Amino acid sequence: MKNQDQLAAYHVMADEIWRQTEGRVDAFVQSVGTAASLRGISHDLRRHNPRVSIVAVEPAESAVLSGGRPGAHKIDGIGAGFVVPLWDPAIAGRIEQVSTMDAMSMALRLAREEGLFAGASTGANVVAALRTAERLPSSATVVTIMCDTGMKYFKSYAGLL
Repeated sequence: MKNQDQLAAYHVMADEIWRQTEGRVDAFVQSVGTAASLRGISHDLRRHNPRVSIVAVEPAESAVLSGGRPGAHKIDGIGAGFVVPLWDPAIAGRIEQVSTMDAMSMALRLAREEGLFAGASTGANVVAALRTAERLPSSATVVTIMCDTGMKYFKSYAGLL
């Protein structure tokens, strides 16, 4: 979790996001696992445009980055229950808390409506991205990442899709 070498790959990803959006990124929203993706991508997006809004996402049930207590949740890959070593509170202008229920519901919605078979951490990212978009002008571009697949949730999703 302390390995800063992993940040280099995310610098490349930030440049790809910048190219694909043609430099129109108003906000970047990302869940916090090790914090490497949020930190690496945010750093380079802000190199391109210092005004890019950065939003960190954590489970509502274990909102330690927001100063809350650790707790049980079912959003795999994020919300370690402690402040991870790569976390830097200066990166995010806001921390969005998303409940497991909202994250799972969004993952199911993505499968039903968009044909995207994603997991709960992606669902949390999309919930937070939509909340962020509501705060911005309709012309704003909000970017998030589909960071997991629904395969590990297949038994949970079976019968719900």
